[in-house]
Amino acid sequence: MPETAGQDWTVQAADTVERVVGAVRDKTTVPLTTIARAVVFGLLAAFVGIAAVVFLTIGAIRVVDVVTGDGRVWIAHGSIGGIFTLAGLFLLRKATAQKG
Repeated sequence: MPETAGQDWTVQAADTVERVVGAVRDKTTVPLTTIARAVVFGLLAAFVGIAAVVFLTIGAIRVVDVVTGDGRVWIAHGSIGGIFTLAGLFLLRKATAQKG
């Protein structure tokens, strides 16, 4: 009988260690993994979004340039630049309105 009690103690000790390690992992590693994934996917989405905006801007300038014709590129640059300026002023106004 003493051997059976010794085996039960070792099984209980191993189960307790496993339970404690699992609880510590769930409270530390799992949230850190989630945060790391969010940061990586957020940066990836930001880079893809910035690239898309750059390509769309280049495409818009090319379209306006082709539509206006006769080498008047300044119309394309001015119109697209004006759109970005108005959008920036709008966003700046909203940002300062929320602070105050």
